[in-house]
Amino acid sequence: MITRPLGATGPAVGALGLGCMGMSDLYGPADRSEGIATIRAALDAGVTVLDTGDFYGMGDNELLVAEALRGRDRDQAVVSVKFGALRDADGGWLGFDCRPAAVKNFAAYSLKRLGTDHIDVYRPARLDPAVPIEDTIGAIAELIQAGHVRHIGLSEVGPETLRRAAAVHPIVDLQIEYSLLSRGIEAEILPVCRELGIGITAYGVLSRGLLSGRWSADRSIQAGDFRGHSPRFAPENLGHNLGLAEALGAVAAARGASTAQVAIAWVAHQGQDIVPLVGARSRERLAEALGALDLELSDVDLEAIERAVPADSAAGPRYPEPLMAHLDSER
Repeated sequence: MITRPLGATGPAVGALGLGCMGMSDLYGPADRSEGIATIRAALDAGVTVLDTGDFYGMGDNELLVAEALRGRDRDQAVVSVKFGALRDADGGWLGFDCRPAAVKNFAAYSLKRLGTDHIDVYRPARLDPAVPIEDTIGAIAELIQAGHVRHIGLSEVGPETLRRAAAVHPIVDLQIEYSLLSRGIEAEILPVCRELGIGITAYGVLSRGLLSGRWSADRSIQAGDFRGHSPRFAPENLGHNLGLAEALGAVAAARGASTAQVAIAWVAHQGQDIVPLVGARSRERLAEALGALDLELSDVDLEAIERAVPADSAAGPRYPEPLMAHLDSER
């Protein structure tokens, strides 16, 4: 697989990354053994970035990643871990904790669950409004000095936070939602990242399935699936958003590709400093996503894609309003 730099100070990584969250949490039931097989198939294909979080399945996702990596060369993977989100026994959300002592506590537990002596990229899942970002980054920098972490990343933060964080320690990447239906980073956040040499690991490239080419208006959403609370899947918005996906599908069909492949290829085309994360939970979906890397988009293709899914054309915000309030990137 071709590689891309993870920011100006990070490692070279596979041009496509794998988001592992859905193998344990938030998208309904998942087949654990298939998830492990998918991670191993991704590594065999040259995918290096494996993205997880200590709160995905309350640690279950880290254990799953650890099992997938068992017996393999640890340096084959760039393990990215998010921390700081607090949850209760019923899976509810309690806020964020990014105090320095909490950072080091979370890291210790992640290292144990992952069965590794280091985390490649460690990042707060969200900005903790009660803790200066300088304090959080300083705590991760101390973990780097101790050899427990190799690089610092951020997630869903805005331009001011990016600048303040980068003034404390080099930041390799910002993990943030970026897709044809979510282009909010283009105006301010992406230019600041490029100015500071911070890469982008883009999640939600298929807009949680809306751009997969497989979602339908009559598809039922199972208990525990985040999309049951997502405004873009609400009845008043779903028809419009599926219409955008259908238009994109027509562009894809003309190229002999799937809707998902064109959606992924579009994100990848936006810059060599962007690594799309795909949330494939099966080897079949992974194989489809990998095919996007062979899809070269011409100027004619890009114009057709823009006509099919114009900027700001999605109906509904990307998160429910209470969660949007926690996104520094939206302020």
